[in-house]
Amino acid sequence: MDRAIYLQRIESQYRIHPICAILGARQVGKTTLARKFAAQSQLPTVFFDLEDPTNLLALQNPKLVLGEYEGCLIIIDEIQRRPELFPILRVLVDDPVKKYTFLILGSASRDLIHQSSETLAGRIGYIYLPPFTLLEVGQTKKLLLRGGFPRSFLAQTDQDSSAWLKDYIMTFLERDIKMLGFDNIAPLNMYRFWMMLCFYHGQLVNNSEISKSLMISRPLAMHYLDILAGAFMIRILQPWHENIQKRQIKTPKIYFRDTGIFNNLMGIHTLDGIMRNPKIGVLWEGFALEQILTCLQIDNEKAFFWATHNDAELDLLIFKNGKRIGFEFKYSDTPSVTKSMHIALQDLKLDYLFVIFPGTIKFPMHEKIMAYSLDLIEQLEVTIDMILQK
Repeated sequence: MDRAIYLQRIESQYRIHPICAILGARQVGKTTLARKFAAQSQLPTVFFDLEDPTNLLALQNPKLVLGEYEGCLIIIDEIQRRPELFPILRVLVDDPVKKYTFLILGSASRDLIHQSSETLAGRIGYIYLPPFTLLEVGQTKKLLLRGGFPRSFLAQTDQDSSAWLKDYIMTFLERDIKMLGFDNIAPLNMYRFWMMLCFYHGQLVNNSEISKSLMISRPLAMHYLDILAGAFMIRILQPWHENIQKRQIKTPKIYFRDTGIFNNLMGIHTLDGIMRNPKIGVLWEGFALEQILTCLQIDNEKAFFWATHNDAELDLLIFKNGKRIGFEFKYSDTPSVTKSMHIALQDLKLDYLFVIFPGTIKFPMHEKIMAYSLDLIEQLEVTIDMILQK
């Protein structure tokens, strides 16, 4: 997979900023993407991997060393290991005479490496690199089972994919969390917490209930959740509050960002296992939600769900170009318009509502509601663009 769309996004960032950051989970393909960009770049390239002791040693005097590479594309991998480099990068790119171009890669979110947004404000652009998506691979069932991590998705067999995911989870628990700067996290405790989250996938998060079940403090449960969210393992979807005379839900929902990780933790290793699992509905919901947000390039800060205490709800609400677009995710061959959809249209003043289902077609359901097969995500993207341009 050449992931050409992300190469184009890097190019577009450099038209605005001297620094581009590619953020995403470990093993999602950030280094491969950076090397592909370097290969097509007109600039000579220098590469620093902050997991390599030799490279770490070379950057003991970072301003002196990096300052030697004016006019080069300077790639720094695993930047979250040395956040103290950000002020140095700011000094270099602010040089009025010399020109520096940095491509930095990180396995943590902006929240975990917040120093960059503070120190490099106005100088850096961010690109989130997800696992493989339907737009790239177009194999819904395989992606649903294996998830989108390249080595999992491209494995020769489902058994090989499952074995890779198991190793990935163990490595994340035993090594990656420490490399993110959390030395005091016990791998077994985090594993139990992660497993517990499987039962809250697509549900309102209840840290008090989780902490009691695991016999840990509520602040520690919240800390664990923040770590998993910051490492792109979990999505925390915030509720939207409208100015209406109804009691609205104010607790966030959580979703696993990769279905392969979820399936492995749940002991699901085959498509038949998915179909027989009682959580197939919420598994589909989380899968479809991730595909939609990635396809439409919606940041988590602009994505919400909406629900009232009277059972009216909307799975996903996005704001783009001044429009309000809603999504419902239904694991059904024949989705139908519900009372809740009508309430969401009225109370949220939606411009349009899409019902995403695992079929093969699209069809109108109402003046402002259309059912769309997730397999037709390219057509859906075009339809939404037309709505946004009106």
